[in-house]
Amino acid sequence: MGLIGILLGLALLIWLALRGWSVLLLAPAAALLAAAFALEPLLANWTQTFMGSAAAFLAQFFPLFLLGALFGKLMDDSGCVSAIADFMTERLGERRAVLAVVLAGALVTYGGVSLFVAFFVLVPMAQALFRAASIPRRLMPAAITLGTSTFTMSALPGTPAIQNAIPMPFFGTTPFAAPGLGIVASAIMLGFGLWWLGRAERAARRAGEGYGALDGTALDAAADDPVVREFATTAREFDPAEIHRGQHGDAKPPIARAFLPLVVVVSVNLVMSLVLLPRLDFSFLAEERWGPTSLSAVAGVWAVVVALASAIAALIAVNYRYFPALRASMDAGANASVLPAVTIASLVGFGAVVAALPAFAAVRDWVLSIEGGPLVSLAVATNVLAALTGSASGGLTIALDALGNAYMELAAGKDIDPALMHRVAVIGSGTLDSLPHNGAVVTLLALCGLTHRESYFDIVMVGIVGAIIALVAVIALGSALGSF
Repeated sequence: MGLIGILLGLALLIWLALRGWSVLLLAPAAALLAAAFALEPLLANWTQTFMGSAAAFLAQFFPLFLLGALFGKLMDDSGCVSAIADFMTERLGERRAVLAVVLAGALVTYGGVSLFVAFFVLVPMAQALFRAASIPRRLMPAAITLGTSTFTMSALPGTPAIQNAIPMPFFGTTPFAAPGLGIVASAIMLGFGLWWLGRAERAARRAGEGYGALDGTALDAAADDPVVREFATTAREFDPAEIHRGQHGDAKPPIARAFLPLVVVVSVNLVMSLVLLPRLDFSFLAEERWGPTSLSAVAGVWAVVVALASAIAALIAVNYRYFPALRASMDAGANASVLPAVTIASLVGFGAVVAALPAFAAVRDWVLSIEGGPLVSLAVATNVLAALTGSASGGLTIALDALGNAYMELAAGKDIDPALMHRVAVIGSGTLDSLPHNGAVVTLLALCGLTHRESYFDIVMVGIVGAIIALVAVIALGSALGSF
């Protein structure tokens, strides 16, 4: 009965979430349904297990949600993201329209700009470039997905994406875990995606297919759509409802000022992770008032927090006059972080209740016994849970909450570097999460005014197939050569 309850709870969560119901309501309801079938105490599971795990997630990662959303909003309202998009448009132009959109998305997201903030700038950019180049608009979502939601989310070393931060407390790693493997995976994802989009563009030209219908008002309509909002908040760290709040400046800063905050994010993250934190004495963290904890458990999060905070300070300092209403922009950015953080925390709470049920032991044993070793079973676990929840961050946290300690024990027994486990887990969470119910997919299609039928196949190719190829390559190289 316990296993039936787990399956029914998961089915309820997925079925109603696909219909736009709030995960804030669905996650505890699904968790209590699973507990009821297992004849476990309901109130204790809700207030102690569910809320305890959700609160622990927020305690660890809310600073990243807060600073990430704030940085994205400030980059948008200052005109920095638009300036970078214009720069890429001017440099590459309509002759390399697809490459311009992909690289613009990669630059801003690797630099720490929230995914949905990037969407609202990249969609108009793609529309203008694709229209001028007579490239079918149905390819826009795939091009934007390739630049924003593949290698810069899960593979490129040092990415400040929340997905890259989640494994750090579990494995004691940094944002730059397995950098060589991350670069290999990034090259595979980018190369395969550009090959596929180039192939699709050439086929469309041979068939005489042009840009297509004129664009409507999808951008503004999607931002105010409550169903899109519910989907979006399970995907990344920005609430789309806040995108039009605050005040966007009319002028754009020079390109050097626009790029500077992105450079600060990457460079400070690198210095904190590899130079500063390892050399300082943090023995005081063992004291009871701090948890107790250890530097390995918090260093990765601290590095990203300091990097984002430094970038926000630099952004305001060099672009202050480009903010029409700085306080309003900061309020909107802070507010944009709350719903996504609590939504993902609720998914984590659901996973904690399921993992605590006696029937889950059979599931855990099955996952850990998958042939191919710990790397393969970890990849399968993160893939499956990200696919079921439609959330890379939610699926990854649930997997590591339930199985992280077991994987660390397996890694120690087989002499596997935790950095390799980190990279496999993150890339694994960013593959099947892009199924049709994924919040980023639903939001991007709505912003582009397109349907799954028109554009989803190309998203699958660049967002899922390319990522799976990269994941297989990382597992093969890591198994043969170890972490590098």
